[in-house]
Amino acid sequence: MKYQEATEYLFSQLPAFERQGASGYKPGLDTAIALDNWLGNPHRAYKCIHVAGTNGKGSVANMLAATLQASGYRVGLFTSPHLVDFRERIRVNGEMIGKRTVSRFVERWLESDLPCKPSFFELTTALAFEYFKRQKVDYAVIEVGLGGRLDSSNIITPVLSVITNISIDHTQFLGNTLTEIASEKAGIIKPRVPVVVGDASQPEVRKVFEDTAHESHSPITIANDEPIVTGSEKNSDGTLSILATGYNTLLTCQLGGDYQVINVNTVLHAIETLKKNGVKIRTSAVKKALAHVCQFTGFMGRWMVIDKNPIVICDAGHNAGAWTIQSRQLRELKSDKLHMVLGFSADKDIDTVLGMMPKDAIYYFTQAQSSRSMKAEVLQELGAKHELKGDAYPKALNAYKAALKAAQPDDAVFVGGSFYVLGELFKEKNVLPL
Repeated sequence: MKYQEATEYLFSQLPAFERQGASGYKPGLDTAIALDNWLGNPHRAYKCIHVAGTNGKGSVANMLAATLQASGYRVGLFTSPHLVDFRERIRVNGEMIGKRTVSRFVERWLESDLPCKPSFFELTTALAFEYFKRQKVDYAVIEVGLGGRLDSSNIITPVLSVITNISIDHTQFLGNTLTEIASEKAGIIKPRVPVVVGDASQPEVRKVFEDTAHESHSPITIANDEPIVTGSEKNSDGTLSILATGYNTLLTCQLGGDYQVINVNTVLHAIETLKKNGVKIRTSAVKKALAHVCQFTGFMGRWMVIDKNPIVICDAGHNAGAWTIQSRQLRELKSDKLHMVLGFSADKDIDTVLGMMPKDAIYYFTQAQSSRSMKAEVLQELGAKHELKGDAYPKALNAYKAALKAAQPDDAVFVGGSFYVLGELFKEKNVLPL
């Protein structure tokens, strides 16, 4: 089986939430456990760090993986979704899983006699767990796909659980209130395993996490209670300078979004917890990892500058929680005019997000080539209700080209709203993982 055939099978024959929405969501652990038993429980061969949360879990997972790599460990990293190539989801020390490895796994699955019918994500998780064992990793940083309690990655017993934050998203699966969503995320808390929560500023969210941790006898750290990060400043090259307690020099974070200040604080607390539990992590490794996280892990699509004159910024933030911070940073950009290339999945709270957008920008409403995407014309109509002016483009690349043509050297172009809009642009422009 060729690699393209294998990935086409994974995406088209098995429902994938990321492509199909609700019809691709399959909660529960029975099938994940069956697959794990079929493979000989590979995740028990290495130590895991489990990362959940509404926003920031990808950034936190990548920064933790980079830190462990910089400390000399062999590190597996499992994240989702991918932008250009399926193999971005499964990496060891930044290197993507091989095409032949993916193909062979699908071949073995098709030849097996297991009675279960796994979803796309269940099979992908099983593939990652087995690959990390074969690669003899020391640690695997595992990002939750959706939720936590019933996510197929939740069969692991990690050495550390991390929950970044809670905001309203995926309400059709996780609940309509912060308490309900927090309860699903808290499902990754395991008995006597320490947990770091990045932001529990909402009282109802804090209660869920503290009660769950108490019942599980799990030491809990709320990172925003005693911030390690005490200050930050934007740099002209798009990075952040971070002032942090316990570090005698400024830390440079390659990820330049304002929201990364909160994520770095979460990561530094997670690092301190790991160190207290015997993991050897050097201060120099933390500095190196944060400054070069994209080179270490191949991370893309988070306040990512892909061009200059005009500056072009790409970010995959796609819900109200992410845009609360992102919209403010866009308004603070030092540019003559802002051009916004936007596309969203139709199941997001788009009306709330559009209400946060700067009204003096020029908009290029677009859509990804996915059944989940909101049609560009519909998005344009919604934007008009919020006094956002611009044209509709049925293809992301055409919207991007129109923005570039209209922009002057001192303008700024932003592309975002959806991982899939970025993925299509990156593929067309040949922006590949590092």
